[in-house]
Amino acid sequence: MAREKILIIDDEKEIHELITSYLIKEAFQVFAVENGKDALEAVRIKKPDLIILDIMLPDIDGIELCLEIRKQCNAPIIFLSCKGEEIDKILALSVGGDDYLTKPFLPGELIARIKAHIRRNRLLTQVKKQSNIIAYPGIKMNLDSHEVWVDDELINLSSKEFEILSILAKNPKRIYSMDQLFQMVWKMNCLDGDSRTIMVYISKLRKKIEKNPSNPKYIMNIRGVGYKFNHSLSEKNVVRRG
Repeated sequence: MAREKILIIDDEKEIHELITSYLIKEAFQVFAVENGKDALEAVRIKKPDLIILDIMLPDIDGIELCLEIRKQCNAPIIFLSCKGEEIDKILALSVGGDDYLTKPFLPGELIARIKAHIRRNRLLTQVKKQSNIIAYPGIKMNLDSHEVWVDDELINLSSKEFEILSILAKNPKRIYSMDQLFQMVWKMNCLDGDSRTIMVYISKLRKKIEKNPSNPKYIMNIRGVGYKFNHSLSEKNVVRRG
């Protein structure tokens, strides 16, 4: 059963009631406000999954409000408007709107569009979650939880070890110098001797993830250049990158 939250921003009470009645029948949670100030507060507090936005409001233009909403929310926005000119639609979509419906509208069509955007957003959310997993034969990383499994065994890595591994694994065909890795992980310029820190961390990392650290399977040393992840493994398995 759908429980997504829909925010209606429209100063016409009849529009509120009409849309709300249809949405409730579809098991959506519905919130309605009549002006821009209350809309921004509702977006911040309710965190809606979709927004229905009237283009003409008493205190702010819907186009301006859309720009403000986009600073804090990526939920789909469907504009409702009495303006049916092509330029109005183009402007609404260019400021962050996802759809545009002209008044008067058929409630059934609005509901169909809402469901389509909700469905699309669900799929994008699922893809995003999956994209935060990097998997190669024998090793898997979760970029959100900072967990690493080797042969289905959870491996305890320090935050710096994880960062080094994730940088290499996300770009398996790229070679990183020790200076580059140091600057990316420690977020500071590499001074004389600092690059050797990377050598120490790579050694520790190999002892934790490699069956034979002296003959590594995952982290390869390119003599005189730096380190890279074994990209030949990615050709044998699908790698999902964030």
